[in-house]
Amino acid sequence: QVQLVESGGGLVQAAGSRRLSCVASGRTFSSYSMGWFRQAPGKDREFVAAISWSGASTWYADSVKGRFTISRDNAKSTVYLQMNSLKPEDTAVYYCAATVKPYALLDRGSYTSWGQGTQVTVSS
Repeated sequence: QVQLVESGGGLVQAAGSRRLSCVASGRTFSSYSMGWFRQAPGKDREFVAAISWSGASTWYADSVKGRFTISRDNAKSTVYLQMNSLKPEDTAVYYCAATVKPYALLDRGSYTSWGQGTQVTVSS
């Protein structure tokens, strides 16, 4: 298992930007595919973005495509989520997650390690 700690959440105005970070420890970070999920009050946790172990492949939810960018730095054991053009509907707790699987990365059931989450609130 790998331990994950997110940071970078906070309050941001609509149309603004925010970058989330997730630092991993405990195992070889480059062995893991990584994902970002989010959960708004009263809603299920939903997929946001994922990245392959090498960073060569990325996937996005339709709701964030063109606005969010996932990236990783294996030397720093860190995955990032750059969020631009934020909307009030992006308000949620954002979680990073790790899996050794190279497939089914849009499915939260594929992930075996989760961070504690970081709150992002977008004001209108």
